[in-house]
Order: sequence, then structure tokens, then C-alpha cells
Amino acid sequence: MKTDPASVVQRLIPHRTPAQEQATAYAPSNIALSKYWGKRDEALKLPLTGSLSVSLGALGTHMKIQAAEEDHFALYGKPQTPDSPAYKRLFAFIDLFRDPMTCLHIESHNTIPMGAGLASSASAFAAAVLALNELYGWALDLQSLSILARLGSGSACRSIAHGFMEWLPGEQEDGLDSFAIPLTLDWPEFRIGILTLSETEKAIGSGEGMLRTLQTSTLYKSWPDQVARDLPRIREAVQNRDLVQLGETAEQNALSMHATMISAWPPLLYWQPKSIQVLHKIHALRSQGLSVYATMDAGPNVKLLFNRDQQQDLTAHFPALTIIDPFAGAGDVLNHE
Repeated sequence: MKTDPASVVQRLIPHRTPAQEQATAYAPSNIALSKYWGKRDEALKLPLTGSLSVSLGALGTHMKIQAAEEDHFALYGKPQTPDSPAYKRLFAFIDLFRDPMTCLHIESHNTIPMGAGLASSASAFAAAVLALNELYGWALDLQSLSILARLGSGSACRSIAHGFMEWLPGEQEDGLDSFAIPLTLDWPEFRIGILTLSETEKAIGSGEGMLRTLQTSTLYKSWPDQVARDLPRIREAVQNRDLVQLGETAEQNALSMHATMISAWPPLLYWQPKSIQVLHKIHALRSQGLSVYATMDAGPNVKLLFNRDQQQDLTAHFPALTIIDPFAGAGDVLNHE
């Protein structure tokens, strides 16, 4: 019998009655260095391949959940109507965990733009699971929390903790062996730079885009082999703090993912003219001796990967660059430190 999200939840959570009146949580967004693109199970959001990510520190989601007399959801302080997409998606997820008689008041604030290719849904569902874990007193381990977050958004399983996270694809039909594990190391010199070229919500969401690519892209059949080569190299580069190996592999992995999207039909072209200009500029800077590399998710925004000693030069070339140190405490946004 095929497993569904409700049966997975039933096996993992001990009870459905709030243990306290309210709870708050924060979860960081993340960017994949070896990308996740394509599912083997849509309902359970099980990936066809593994992936490896790094968190974005203070860019993420703050969420507060408390018991209430009726359901309520506020995003950025603005009440959402029950027929809004954000309300429907969040409470469809929340309904997996609560008793039908329990109503909840939820307040959420993202410190990143939604729908712009910066994985705001990942941090939102991870924050929801962390807040529910506290509200209900489940005391779940990291593995279980990662599995539950994945049911809301696949990449949310990598936002349960800070730093480098590897999502194991698993093989089981129920997905209980598919979760993210932290790489227990830090890299004090490592920096992420974000160039936000657009905050407009993308017309084709990642879920729909993955399905279209999987069904229609002639190049997609080579994607699992690409990941099988890239992910171990990225893991090794992280362990050795080797920026060149990390950057070269992550950049090729990202561009290969976009190539599969472009070859889908209708084509998925998330890039904008400014995205291409930035990529050309990064390549030119690299030829001039700057160690900087690019990665992109399903959106037009470009993320730069570099070490601290390149920071001053890069901010001179990209004045709007938002700089993140994932290992400064919980990961602080530095903004031209």
C-alpha cells in the first residue's frame, strides 16, 4: 500500500494536543550547492537525487504559533484570507499534525522575498515544524524534524539546522530514510553573496517546474549522473575547505540544472538579462584573479561563493551585494562588513 503524508506523520509524532499556549521558532533559508531538481514521489516530496546546501543565516522565517478560538494566519502582519494560496498551503500542512478540534493563530515574517528563487518556502515550513515541535512538546530529533519539514517543501528538510546540510534521497517508499543531515564542521572564511535582481514572484513555481522538466526535458536523463559526480566533489570540497573545487563544481551543477529546464517544453527560462550580465562579469573577474563563483536556483537571482579575503574587491564590483557569513553565530547578514 502506498504511503501518504498523514501516515508518515502518524508514525513520527507522539500526540496532537498542544503542551503550551504558544511557541516561536526561526529557520534559515538555504541554497543548494548540489541542486535538488526532480521528485520520485510528489506527495511525499522525495527527491530523485541527493543534494547539499548551506544555510543563509539571518535570511529566513520567523514564525509564532499559538492556540486560538479560530484559525488565523498573518504574513508580514497582514491577515491572509482562507482562500489565499499562502493560507491554503500552510494550513493544509498544519492539518497533518493537529487534532481537528484545535485552532491556531499563526504569524509569519520572512526576511527574504517570497517566490524569487531564494527558497522562502523552505524556511517557512521548517520554521513551522520547529514551532509545532515546541508547541506540542514532541521533543523530536533532527532527523524526524527534517522528514516532517520535507512534507511541506522538499528543500525545507535542509533548513532545519544551520550550516552545510546534505539531503539523503533514501530508497524506502515511505521516505523515512530521506532527510537532511548536518556536516558537522564550520568554514569561518566562507562567504555567500546574494545579488537580488528581482523580488517578483516567479510565474512557474519550483514544484511545477520540476514536474515539467522531468516529463519533457530531453536532457533530464543525464541529471542524476551529473549529481552523482558533483555531490561527492562538493562534500569533499566542504570538508577540505577548498573554495576552487567547491565553486567550480557548484557553478557547473547549477548551470547544468538550468540547461535541463531550458530544454523542457514549454521552456523554463528563469534567467533575466541582468542574470546573464552578472554571470559574464563573474567569469571576467575570475580571469582577472578573483576567486568567486556563481550559483542560481529556480529564479533570476545570483548567489556568489567566495572567501572573506575577496570580500572588499567584490563589494566594489557589486555595491548591492548582500554578504552572509553562515558561521557567525546563527549566521549574520554582514552587508559590507
